[in-house]
Amino acid sequence: MAFQDFDLITEKRKNDRRQKLKRRIAIGAVCTIVVIGLIGAAAFVVVSRNEENEVNDGTKPASDSTKQIAQGEKLVKTICSSTDYQDKCMTSLSKEVQKDSKPKDVLKISITVALEEISKAMNKTTSFNFQSEKEKGAFEDCKKLLEDAKEELGLSSSRVTAVEVSKLEESSSDLNSWLSAVISYQETCIDGFEEGKLKDDIKSAFKDSKEYVSNSLAIVSKLASLLSTLKGGSSRRLMSTSSTDEDVPEWINDEDRRMLKAADDKPTPNVTVASDGSGNFKTISEALNAIPQKYTGRYVVYVKTGTYAETVTIEKRMANVTLYGDGSQKSIITGNKNFVDGVRTFQTATFVVLGEGFLGKAMGFRNTAGPEKHQAVAARVQADRAVFVNCRFEGYQDTLYAQTHRQFYRSCVISGTVDFIFGDAAAVFQNCILNIRKPMDNQQNIVTAQGRADERQTSGTVLQNCQIKADDSLASAEKGKFKSYLGRPWKEYSRTIVMESEIDDVISPEGWMPWEGDFALKTLYYAEFNNTGNGAKTDSRVKWGGYKVIKKEEAAKFTVENFLVGDWISWNSVPVQRGLYN
Repeated sequence: MAFQDFDLITEKRKNDRRQKLKRRIAIGAVCTIVVIGLIGAAAFVVVSRNEENEVNDGTKPASDSTKQIAQGEKLVKTICSSTDYQDKCMTSLSKEVQKDSKPKDVLKISITVALEEISKAMNKTTSFNFQSEKEKGAFEDCKKLLEDAKEELGLSSSRVTAVEVSKLEESSSDLNSWLSAVISYQETCIDGFEEGKLKDDIKSAFKDSKEYVSNSLAIVSKLASLLSTLKGGSSRRLMSTSSTDEDVPEWINDEDRRMLKAADDKPTPNVTVASDGSGNFKTISEALNAIPQKYTGRYVVYVKTGTYAETVTIEKRMANVTLYGDGSQKSIITGNKNFVDGVRTFQTATFVVLGEGFLGKAMGFRNTAGPEKHQAVAARVQADRAVFVNCRFEGYQDTLYAQTHRQFYRSCVISGTVDFIFGDAAAVFQNCILNIRKPMDNQQNIVTAQGRADERQTSGTVLQNCQIKADDSLASAEKGKFKSYLGRPWKEYSRTIVMESEIDDVISPEGWMPWEGDFALKTLYYAEFNNTGNGAKTDSRVKWGGYKVIKKEEAAKFTVENFLVGDWISWNSVPVQRGLYN
């Protein structure tokens, strides 16, 4: 009888849960309908006001069908007003937008148009005359980059289609990351060619497609802002510093949660790499190639102490890979490919990350080509949501290529000379040591060269609570012989923020260096906040239009929480300061 009573109680609880679930679904449906209605209403208000003005001016009222068409056109005009290339926006969207289209439909059409334009540009470049081996190689790079661009435009379109209007704001971080990367891919393609007519032709071919992608970014921002306003502010749940298991992002499965909880311990590896033959594989590349094609979950590769002279690539299919070693000066991947020896900068990297969700721990990455070989990349990171902890990146010029997407570096050491942190990722470097090494006699040192090419891109380089200092090789030399700077603008809208960091007197008083002439000096965004050290004084800093010393409210925009929209970084796996330190 007792068991029967228990069964009745259990069944009652199940029924109660079912009723609660039904109520939640109903509430969710109502909320979605309300938000959709509000967005539609907002657009309708703009359109209606315009129509009222026409009536007041004495214009004859139009028929219902004409009004619907006019409302579609005015919806396009309203949304396109937020873009930088309004004529392109109006022309392309007016052809496709139907009389009953909603703002979300307009965004999807905009992304589709951008995808079509990239395909057109690629087709156009196939008719160009690539004569030298360098030109042919650069074009091969372009083809790979543009396939990535098309793939991520497709992802963006699919996300917009699948997501409810009420949740579009929550997807804006992903959309911004993917669309920003699409612009960067095109820029990287162009950069692969030497100055001259061919490069000018390539640049011209991609002019329209880049502008269409820029418009899509502007529309994402417009709709996200509208949704946030209608909801009374951001709906994103902020995580507390003292996180619990419930604070781990939903996309992290149970297996990952268990592994991330033991961040300070060595997770159980799927395979072990040991150069002495004591593991499953002798090389890292062999271990990665052995990952099953359809593996789900996090795949862990443990690299024992040793120096591995190989080019290692975490391919796109290798999502959620953890690579950890015995220490950044014990487990080392090394190479020496470089520009002087005829290798394109894009291809010089010793270590390449393409698969999203990568986590690197206690590993060293080197390019030993030396300063006389110019561009020689130790690591190129293209993957989205890539995290490096307690890692070391050693090189000279172009040491770390933070190429695209969202990246987080915690307690890492990066050493180099010229532009040794460069690229167009949204990257935060927290608690890192940036070692400025001794360059060639005719060179100066530059820590960063950020490559944001369009104002709408959400990319930038943030150095927070870092140490920027001279390496022993430079400290032992005469410091005054070599000038060192925090950064220079690789692209027109270059964005770099140095905050709450300790800056050694190795940095010249002016702080920042121009790229060439007055290029980008008004359009860049370079900022400093609450830094310390003998090189942190801002009295003698450059007087460019784009340089500023910012206040706390402005600096908060570039924290992990706000700049990376840090929910994808597990607070339980990686130590992270999601806000400002002070």
